Amino acid sequence: MARMIPEFIASPESPAVVTEGLVLLPQDTLGAVLRCPNILRHPIRATSWAIRMLFGLFSLTLLLAVIAAIPLVNILSLGYLLEVEGRMGRTGRFRYAFPLLEIAPRFGAIVVGLAGWLLPVWILTLVLADYRLVAATSDATTSLVWIHRVTVVLVTGHLLLALARGGSPGCFVRPLKNVLWLIGELRRGGYFERAEHHVRAFVSEMRIGHHFWLGLRGFVGGLAWLVIPSGLFGVYSRPDNVGQLLVTLVGGLSLVLVLSWVPFLQARLATENRMAAMFELRAVRGLFCRSPMCWFVVILITSALSLPLYLFKIYLLPSDAMWMTTLVFIMTIYPARLMTGWAYHRATTRRRRAFWMWHWFWRLAMLPLLSFYVFLLFFTPLFSEHGKRVLFEHHLLLLPVPF
Repeated sequence: MARMIPEFIASPESPAVVTEGLVLLPQDTLGAVLRCPNILRHPIRATSWAIRMLFGLFSLTLLLAVIAAIPLVNILSLGYLLEVEGRMGRTGRFRYAFPLLEIAPRFGAIVVGLAGWLLPVWILTLVLADYRLVAATSDATTSLVWIHRVTVVLVTGHLLLALARGGSPGCFVRPLKNVLWLIGELRRGGYFERAEHHVRAFVSEMRIGHHFWLGLRGFVGGLAWLVIPSGLFGVYSRPDNVGQLLVTLVGGLSLVLVLSWVPFLQARLATENRMAAMFELRAVRGLFCRSPMCWFVVILITSALSLPLYLFKIYLLPSDAMWMTTLVFIMTIYPARLMTGWAYHRATTRRRRAFWMWHWFWRLAMLPLLSFYVFLLFFTPLFSEHGKRVLFEHHLLLLPVPF
C-alpha cells in the first residue's frame, strides 16, 4: 500500500515529484547516496562504495565542524542540519538525508592533499628557523634559505595547479601532468571561462544561500520559543530569595513544555520551508497523536545525546582550535536531527490518530523525562565557562557550537 503523502508546501518554482508514494522536491535528489552494489556479485565495487561513503561522511562531518566553529558562518551548519531534517521529513529515506555527500570527498581530498604538501614545507621552515638562530651567517643557512624559497614557490605552484584541475587525489601526486594540462588548456583557449563555469556550478551545488536562510529562520524561531523560559529559569541566584525560586520553577516548567514541542516545530519548518510553520503548535500536536511512541523515543534519545555535550563547556578551546570540539557536537547532533525528521515523517504517513489513552500515556511519560533533563540543566552553569549564558545555548536546537 502506498504511504500517505507527507504534508508540506511546494513553491511553484520548485514543483513536487511523486515517487513511490513520496513527495520529493527537485532538490531532495541532489547528493542522494548511490545504492551499494551487491556485495556477493560485485565485492570489489561494494568495498569501493563503502570506502568512498565512509570517507565522504568523515569529510562532511569535518567540513560542518569547521563551519560551526566560525561565528555567524555557523548558521550555515545549522541550516544544513535543518535541511537534513527536512529531507527526512519529506521523504523518510536515509539515502536522501546526506546532501553534499557527493562533493564532500572532494573537500576531504583537498585537505589531505594540501596537508601532505604543506607539512614538509612547515618542517623545512622550522629547520631554517633553528639554523638562523644558531648560525645566521653560515653557508649552510644561506643554502637552506634558497632551498626554502624554491620549495615554497614550487609547492605553491603545484598546489594551485592541483586545485585548478579539480582537487582530486590524483591531481596532488602528479605535478608534471598538472603542468602539461595547463599548457594544453592555454593552447585550447577559453580556460578562464570554463573554470568560472565549473566553480559556479560547484558553489551552486552547495546551496549556500538556501542553507543560510534556513538556518537563520530555524535559529530565530527556536530562540523565540526558548528565550523567555530560559531567562526565567536562570533567575535563581540567592538561596534565601523565595521570589527567585518561584520564578525559576515557573521557568523550568515552561522549559519542559517548550522542549517537548520545539524539536518537531523545527522539523515542520525544515520540511515545509515556511517560517510560519515554526509556530503551528496545534498542527504539531495533532501529528504527535498519530505516532506518540516514536516521538517519545526521539525525545529520550536526543536528550540523552545532548547532556554529555555540556561537559565540553567546562573548558573551551581557543577559537582556532574550536573545530575539534564542534566535531563532537556535529557527530552527536546529526543523528538527532535524522531521528527527529524520521519521526515527523512517520507521523505524517499515519492516517489516523492513536487511541486517546495511548497518546496521553506517552504525553505524560514525556513530562518526567524532560523534567529530569531540565533539572540536570539547572546545574550546568556551575561548571560551564559561560556561566548562566549556557542556559540559552541549547545546541541541539540552536547553533551546534559551544559558544
